[in-house]
Amino acid sequence: MDLDCEKHRKRRKTKVEYDPQTTGMELLPREIAHDILSRLPITSLVQFKCVCRAWRALVQDPQLVDLYLSCSTQDTDHPCLILHCDFPIRNNLYFVDFAAHEEEKEKVKRIPAPFSSMMPEFEVVGSCNGLLCLSDSLYNDSLYIYNPFTGCYKELPKSLQYPDQEVVSGFGFNPKTKEYKVIRIVYYRNGHGGYPRSRRIIYPLSEVQILTLGCPEWRSLGKVSYRLVRRASGALVNGRLHWISRPCRNKPARRLVSFDLTDEQFREVSKPDCGGLNRCNYHLVVLRGCLSAAVYCNYGRLEIWVMKEYNVKESWVKEYNIGAYMPKGLKQNQDRQLKIWKNSSNGRVVGALCVLKNGEILLEYKNRVLVSYDPKNGKFKDIELQGAPNWFQTVVHVGSLNWIDTPSDAYNQGSDTSPYVS
Repeated sequence: MDLDCEKHRKRRKTKVEYDPQTTGMELLPREIAHDILSRLPITSLVQFKCVCRAWRALVQDPQLVDLYLSCSTQDTDHPCLILHCDFPIRNNLYFVDFAAHEEEKEKVKRIPAPFSSMMPEFEVVGSCNGLLCLSDSLYNDSLYIYNPFTGCYKELPKSLQYPDQEVVSGFGFNPKTKEYKVIRIVYYRNGHGGYPRSRRIIYPLSEVQILTLGCPEWRSLGKVSYRLVRRASGALVNGRLHWISRPCRNKPARRLVSFDLTDEQFREVSKPDCGGLNRCNYHLVVLRGCLSAAVYCNYGRLEIWVMKEYNVKESWVKEYNIGAYMPKGLKQNQDRQLKIWKNSSNGRVVGALCVLKNGEILLEYKNRVLVSYDPKNGKFKDIELQGAPNWFQTVVHVGSLNWIDTPSDAYNQGSDTSPYVS
């Protein structure tokens, strides 16, 4: 009996030594393994965790998740772009990982939306720390938090709705309290009042609604005195979301308005002395952690002003002066060239996205083409996207395995397989 037990123990030991589930990676000291994995592109990290259960456990270590997020948010020169396509009817998400590219053509991969049956059409409210906030664009009542690289998603509590309303939304993270917050600035009207001669509907009433992720319900912060321009999301800098205000009777000049996620107060931020913010052809963007304003000038030119020191008026600098350019992908519609340059969505033809590692500016033209601009020599380069949709909205994203850290959080877990589709 003792001899049989000894043979059985030897067989078990041999099986463990040659178990295909065991590799050398998990035998490394944890700090070294984390340092190696934190340098991988998010696509490689997702594939890494699909190899075996031991590697999956290593990737899901909370210390590695935090380290990877910290490295990703600091390294803004290698963006991961999310392409939101709302054409045709059912919306789709795609991504391009600039940190992993090796060929001339950037390969676009589709990300399945596991909540598409509940919310087939949606808008991207914002991206923060690897998480997307998505809102229902049909009924404007559903909100989801989604990590496209883990497949985890969570539906947020419903907020108060008005029959006739316009909503400006934002999503951000408060680094002081370590809380994620969603803000809805609702402009609405009661009855059929309004201004019949006006070319657009006027909403005289307002309510600011805010939700701290992990809380069961929304809070009302009362009215807001600013009429904010409705964009996809506010630019998030220093724990504040930023928008441009619309001119109104008591405030005729457009203003740069921030919302502090810490004390939940609106404040005005100094504007650049470019004169462009008094027109509607501009947008706010974050370039290398600095609040920036892209202003459209005559003949298709684009000026980008950067606030080097936050909320210091004298620190606004005209960093880039970009000339007019027509990408090859848009030249196919030569007969519509004037319409392309004058009647673009949101009053713009080109949008600034981010600064790449080589110092070039990444631009998006007419929601159809990505172009890089070299400020040193003034040259443009069309970026070929293999498998990209014909129309898309580009969101600069940080790829991570991050998730909402709340004590009573219930969410839908992603599968063990890779969450994206080639």
